[in-house]
Amino acid sequence: MPYTNYISRTDAAALIPEDAQKEIIQGMTEESVVMKLARRLANMPRKQHRMPVLSLFPTAYFVDTAPEDKALKQTTEVNWENKYINAEEIAVIVPIPEAVLDDVDYDIWSEIKPLIAEEFGRVFDAAVLFGDGAPATWPTDVLASAVAAGNSVVLGVGADIYEDIFDVGGVIAAVEADGFMHTGAAAAMGMRAQLRGLRDADGGLLFSRSVQDAGSYMLDGEPMYFPRNGCWDVAQAHMLVGDWSQLVYSIRQEMTYKLLTEAIIQDAAGNIVYNLPQQDMVALRCVMRLGWQVPNPINRLQTVEANRYPFGALIP
Repeated sequence: MPYTNYISRTDAAALIPEDAQKEIIQGMTEESVVMKLARRLANMPRKQHRMPVLSLFPTAYFVDTAPEDKALKQTTEVNWENKYINAEEIAVIVPIPEAVLDDVDYDIWSEIKPLIAEEFGRVFDAAVLFGDGAPATWPTDVLASAVAAGNSVVLGVGADIYEDIFDVGGVIAAVEADGFMHTGAAAAMGMRAQLRGLRDADGGLLFSRSVQDAGSYMLDGEPMYFPRNGCWDVAQAHMLVGDWSQLVYSIRQEMTYKLLTEAIIQDAAGNIVYNLPQQDMVALRCVMRLGWQVPNPINRLQTVEANRYPFGALIP
């Protein structure tokens, strides 16, 4: 006769109700770091927005006083050139079978929309900062433009990272030499550890008072952001600093959502991938249109546009 038999949790698993959490835990959605730092213009009424930008200063002269009654005043000119913001479309379609939608015990669209907004921000940031997937009508990305203007510093070229950023040959100085004051920085997450370890001559921490206090990540009193939306390419740059008021963006169409029920979805070759009504599916279509530009107007410290740019880069 058995004496060791009992009803285990496995035996009674079919009778034990599940404690299903009603809220899906998700990582914090990150907003666009470019939109945090840059200057937003009024929404675009058309696909293209034209900005007249000063390209030549007037020049004044002392009047020759010999002889005074015949002194002639010289002339000058002032020039402007056009810079354009071209609105381009970011979009995605999320298809799902109606049976799955009915069986899911959550408002799946409210879960998806913040993730799509985060992804749109990642796509925009990556295109603006590094040129990833950027439309042909958009300007050259910030990193490439900073390097072309001679505003890049290789990490480690100085005695320490403090020198690479703040010293005479540092990345902030490169921006200032072009006639701009830096207003903020964006950097790879790995830069937090490098900055956190910086110490003064007496061994004191520069970015925090102690290991118990939160680090204050500011550069020269200006805010510093470490984007977590996946836009940053650490292989290309560690940090971008500059006058972010000089980077402007404008929205032609705010992010909109439309639920498709009677449509087909095709691939690039024209093949039908999904026939929504025939396959009992629906799809959420998300669209946004926006553009950006760096006007880079002439200033008294650097009059040559090819050598002038309001951003600098700390690169590998």
